[in-house]
Amino acid sequence: MKIVVLDGGTLRKPLSDWEPVSALGEFVFYQDTPRMDDVIVERIADADIVLTNKVPLTASILQAVPSVKLISTLATGYNQVDVACAATQGIVVCNVPAYSTETVAQHVLAFILHFTNRVTEHADWVRSGAWAESPYFSFWNAEIRELHTLTVGIIGAGAIGQRVAQLAAAFGAKVLMHSRTPKNIPGVEWVTLEELLARSDFVSLHCPLTPQTHHLMNALRFAQMKPGACLINTSRGDVVASQDLADALTTGHLGAAAVDVVSQEPMPADHPFNGVKNLIVTPHMAWAGEASLNRLLQITEQNIRAFILGSPLHQVN
Repeated sequence: MKIVVLDGGTLRKPLSDWEPVSALGEFVFYQDTPRMDDVIVERIADADIVLTNKVPLTASILQAVPSVKLISTLATGYNQVDVACAATQGIVVCNVPAYSTETVAQHVLAFILHFTNRVTEHADWVRSGAWAESPYFSFWNAEIRELHTLTVGIIGAGAIGQRVAQLAAAFGAKVLMHSRTPKNIPGVEWVTLEELLARSDFVSLHCPLTPQTHHLMNALRFAQMKPGACLINTSRGDVVASQDLADALTTGHLGAAAVDVVSQEPMPADHPFNGVKNLIVTPHMAWAGEASLNRLLQITEQNIRAFILGSPLHQVN
């Protein structure tokens, strides 16, 4: 079996960490691959197994590589692969589910605590000398809010959304949740999307990017949110209409926002988010905890082994 990794550099892992995967066949590793059909086809033309994180595998590419039998995405998402075409070509497509649940949920709580405790701002005021100039032993210059007095609304009830619900509840927050299919999750109140937006101090997005969720959060939805509320997005950039979010923050209707994903990555200099106040942007790294990356490689190895044995795991097509 020839295994080709198209963009292994996205994991920032040394080749030694790939040894359990490389031991399963002839192994060809590329740090990255240009998004050019002819280059992609050339690199996987005689591959049996292809591993990709963000390199697209379109219908035209898949139809040009008849040797490919398995595509295993180096991620939970698989929208970079034309899964319908893969099925017609007899190609199994697998993903890596739930590997980043803990690290992404932790990132969401870090965002929430950033806005409730204002640690960065107060540390900056100390460095600027503001505390030294204060006549009082204790200094604060921004409202400190207790999470147990606030409401966290979660859109999407997958593994990450459920874990965020648990963590928020552990701090004593009221937790609201909305998804297409309500689930029996202790301590969660299921509400309509409109009610969630109207009642929540923090709205955290945990839904996949589909035609139905593209720009789910737009000017209309932001207007429905509680004045002064905060939006958090660690799902997919295009779940949010970027300019609409920038406008909602600029007008002051929303108090703040924090996103780990944007509509174009890396974020260009002319993106609507640049220069917007009360907006925190992290560079799509919530998924990249060390333990999370190790789990990703372990599950990828399991996907390949199971396929070789004739019983694919985590097949999405």
